[in-house]
Amino acid sequence: MDIKHPIYMDSHATTPVDPRVLEKMLPFFSETFGNAGSIDHSYGTVAADAVKVAREQSAHILKANPDEIFFTSGATESDNIAILGVAEQYFEKGDHIISCVTEHKAVLDTCKHLQKKGKDITFLPVDKFGLIDLEKLESAITEKTVLISIMAANNEIGTIAPIKEIGKIAHKHNVIFHTDAAQAVGHIPLDVEGMNIDLLSFSGHKIYGPKGIGGLYVRRKNPKVKLTPIIFGGGQEKGLRSGTLNVPGIVGLGQALAIAEKEMKTEEKVFRKWTSLMFKSFQASMNGVELNGHPSQRLAHNLNVIFPGIESKALIYSLKNDIAISAGSACTTTSVEPSHVLLAIGRTVEQSHTAVRFGLGRFNLINEIEYTIDRVESAIQNLNQLIYSKN
Repeated sequence: MDIKHPIYMDSHATTPVDPRVLEKMLPFFSETFGNAGSIDHSYGTVAADAVKVAREQSAHILKANPDEIFFTSGATESDNIAILGVAEQYFEKGDHIISCVTEHKAVLDTCKHLQKKGKDITFLPVDKFGLIDLEKLESAITEKTVLISIMAANNEIGTIAPIKEIGKIAHKHNVIFHTDAAQAVGHIPLDVEGMNIDLLSFSGHKIYGPKGIGGLYVRRKNPKVKLTPIIFGGGQEKGLRSGTLNVPGIVGLGQALAIAEKEMKTEEKVFRKWTSLMFKSFQASMNGVELNGHPSQRLAHNLNVIFPGIESKALIYSLKNDIAISAGSACTTTSVEPSHVLLAIGRTVEQSHTAVRFGLGRFNLINEIEYTIDRVESAIQNLNQLIYSKN
């Protein structure tokens, strides 16, 4: 089978829209294009009904109630609504928020914004695998702690956090627990009730849905979580997130989640097999290759590898016509600064500049995996020869 170049292996940055998702979306652009808030006629009621279905699909994969799902423009907005909304709503209780040094910038920068405003923010360190110490988490809680925000799965190194245990600690101390699950939803099973999650952010474009759409789960009982809105207007989404609903996007998100719920177990097995094959092949052909992140408690489709002595940007550039891979977060790839995640797990600045992230996806094929292994190994060999000849 012919391979289409470049092979896409950056699925943590974004994913292509699944054709089944696009098929569901298309009518809502030009045929049933009604405003879901204008339910005095059939155009609006068809749109409103479609939104209702998507809300149910979103709730189902999280084991939530549809009334607890609020649609946003994506996980970044959801993170902002969750953190800023809690900080303002519960300011009388306290001004202390606990997060983690390896969070996505949507969480880190929002917390730093609040820090500048005078809020007390604790950023917990992580171990060499990217996991926080649960004892340190519990000891960091004070009577003024209102929120704990720890991501479900890391976007760079793929480490999966012990979400259930974190939520249990939060609830023991009557603290709200938020998790950025943009990389986790649709890839690993999540249960907001069983995992003690109060707020959860997710995004469409990480799970073969469209860009510009996402959601926020907000617990409505035991405890009932209240958020102060950060966007005001027509009162859509129960006043939490005003603005005309993006009906095609919402339909696409719901369909993407429904597909993911059915297929994630099968995909997990395939991705686990392929990333293992890639890593073992790299180790066998090159000296000093190391894995970033937890060896087993990780997203199956993530492989973040250190190729010692090889600048990741040089490798990525040499492969750009053949394979699309990344040096780290899509939100910070324009920066020459070393990855804050890799530094946090103990990598040196030099090591962080030799790390490459492979993000496998639903539409990759085994022959693409095999080609990637061969092509990466030959590219590194060429770069090593170039370095040797210069020295």
